[in-house]
Amino acid sequence: MDLSKQKLIKRLKIIEGQIRGLQDMINKDVYCIDIITQTSAVKQALAGVEDVLMESHLGTCVVHQIQKGKEKTAIEEILKVYQLKRK
Repeated sequence: MDLSKQKLIKRLKIIEGQIRGLQDMINKDVYCIDIITQTSAVKQALAGVEDVLMESHLGTCVVHQIQKGKEKTAIEEILKVYQLKRK
């Protein structure tokens, strides 16, 4: 497994722990604002994972598609991700 993949897996395991912590907080009737603060941290962590994946995709897959003359496919993928990020 390459280093960047290992870093992503590590990040996702941290997020997994945060999710378990959220479940625990709800079970323990922790103050709502504290739970919301944690859900915000999880969303930010997931956004970080998305950013790393997108950067990698743009730097490799999209470049290869363009080099192979598949500009339309590359553009469609970029637009799809852009639309997903706007939701």
